[in-house]
Amino acid sequence: MPNKHVPVTLLIVANLAKNSLCWVKMARMTQNLTVNIKTRARLHVGFYDLTGNGFGSVGIALDAPCTQIEVIKNQTVVAPEAQKIAQVFADKFGLNQAFSLKILEQIPSHVGLGSGTQMALAVGASLNKLFDLGMTPSEIATIAKRGSRSGIGLATFEQGGFLVDSGKKADALPEIAIRHDFPAHWRIILVSDSTHTGLHGAVELQAFKTLKPMQNNLKDMVTVHMAPALARADLLAFGAYMQDLQAYNGAYFAPVQGGHYASKSVENALSFLRENGVVCLGQSSWGPTGFAIVESEEIANLHINTLKTQFIHQPNLSFSLSRGYNKGATLE
Repeated sequence: MPNKHVPVTLLIVANLAKNSLCWVKMARMTQNLTVNIKTRARLHVGFYDLTGNGFGSVGIALDAPCTQIEVIKNQTVVAPEAQKIAQVFADKFGLNQAFSLKILEQIPSHVGLGSGTQMALAVGASLNKLFDLGMTPSEIATIAKRGSRSGIGLATFEQGGFLVDSGKKADALPEIAIRHDFPAHWRIILVSDSTHTGLHGAVELQAFKTLKPMQNNLKDMVTVHMAPALARADLLAFGAYMQDLQAYNGAYFAPVQGGHYASKSVENALSFLRENGVVCLGQSSWGPTGFAIVESEEIANLHINTLKTQFIHQPNLSFSLSRGYNKGATLE
């Protein structure tokens, strides 16, 4: 899966008076002049309650791909991909001092890996540190309008690991109900399709409005069986429960994404892996990214090499190796 490594910059002026050459200094400023923050992608492997009572999410933080940004005080260039969210915080806190924001690395957008949430949280946390704004991670997420439906993105940013949230609440962000370290020896194969993007923005909101609630939920399956299987590193059992969760979500979202998978090419690649003995696989969020979890790096590389040979005539497909990440974002 290609990352956007080349930083692109664009001039931005936050609350600068027209034709003025002077910045109004903030009342509160820290001594930090540069903040560098790095955060990771995540898999959203499914909702366990689609009855209309709160969703409830299951996810896994990944070690790659990543988003990394650098924010510097007293300069005036901000990468266009971060311009809107930077302006949200600048307006919220009246940031009248110049700052620059450079993207050093970026999770691909709209492919099911949580790029928007991680970028928003990284920008908010960087400005929070640089200007001593006193925000908590939850407050950053709320200001950025992230995490209202799922708590997996915020928890990936804060702590990493295998995560199960408590479900959507009317007046608060979802809380993490279960967290375990992802097994260190397991590896995750990511299957990407460059010709598709997942539903997002207004289209995603409309999709949720058109879908009817399911008649059952899988909360007990996730909390009583799936999470403990992960905790004891029982991939066979964890994979079986993953298939139940994926089938539940696939049936629900099929009317708006064209089937159980957003990409037919990704579905074919995952079916090939299933036929070759992989027991734990599925689609992340709205896709098109698919994933397969296997016992070791050696096994993962063998499957990736076989996939590259099998699908050599489908250049839209790419395969990459990742692993679980059991820590939160790093900030310097």
